[in-house]
Amino acid sequence: MTQRRRRSPGRVTLSDVARTAGCSLMSASRALSQPERVSDQLRERVQQAVQALGYVPHPAARSLASARSNLVAVIIPSLSNAVFVDMVEAIQKVLMPAGFELMIGVSHYRPEEDERLLRAYLAHQPAGLLVTGFERSSAAREVLGSYRSPVVTLMELSDAPADYCVGFSQLEAGAAMTRALLERGYRQVAFAAAQLDPRTLQRAEGYRQAMREAGRHDPALELLTPQLSSIALGAELLDGLLARQPQIDAVFFNNDDLALGALFRARQLGLDVPGRLAIAGFNDLPAAAWVHPSLTTVHTTRGQIGELAAQMLLRLIRGEQPEQRRIDVGFQVMMRESA
Repeated sequence: MTQRRRRSPGRVTLSDVARTAGCSLMSASRALSQPERVSDQLRERVQQAVQALGYVPHPAARSLASARSNLVAVIIPSLSNAVFVDMVEAIQKVLMPAGFELMIGVSHYRPEEDERLLRAYLAHQPAGLLVTGFERSSAAREVLGSYRSPVVTLMELSDAPADYCVGFSQLEAGAAMTRALLERGYRQVAFAAAQLDPRTLQRAEGYRQAMREAGRHDPALELLTPQLSSIALGAELLDGLLARQPQIDAVFFNNDDLALGALFRARQLGLDVPGRLAIAGFNDLPAAAWVHPSLTTVHTTRGQIGELAAQMLLRLIRGEQPEQRRIDVGFQVMMRESA
């Protein structure tokens, strides 16, 4: 006699829940997806069965059954960068109490990975999507174009009428820091950057604009590398700049990791900071105010960006129109001891 193939003991289905609760499959489904439509007794029996069996609803199946997903997809470039960790923490604090679960994807600054994540996550039909920046491949833009639920962009701004975004002008922030160094009397201001993602390149353009305004722009003062950013790389970039352009009197690094590495290297080399060389960073990470000398940098409110973007997305999911489509949180140049 042919035996029926037994299901894996780790896989519990909604049918198992219905059988244990002593109700129909439809009643069990309704008790989980629309609990207000069933009696208290039935809801309690189904919940007891769910807990006893360890049943976990499949997100896609639940979305199809209820015509509403409780998932929100978040795509960021890095989880090793405190900037994005702070932002995700703030997003979670807004969306989780509202009943939404996060699917967090990390693109590692690679356009092809950004596209892959979009395809994988949108297959789950999330209720909304939070993405970092506007620049992506044509294929990724096509995927986004077919997505009908709301999308809010983080960290950058757009004036396009169809875009919802929360961020600040990376270009203006780069220019503001450069102008602040020039106003302090520094004349040979170099710019060093790594990773070269769109926001880094916008800061670099801001640097160039400010240097052109002052009549001091020189491409030889720039050192840009696609390598991943790190404290060690900051030390290497400072070595490279001093070897190529020994006359420099200030360096603006595109993030605090690089700037901190340069500070440590300057100490090893016996360079007076800021007497011989001023050093500035970007993002105002917690360590920036506590190193010696304390780091001049650009303060960015990434937690606020995450919170406001999540609130905007939540209103869009609920069918409400946000008061603003474009929220500029601004930035602040923090002049400290290193410059």
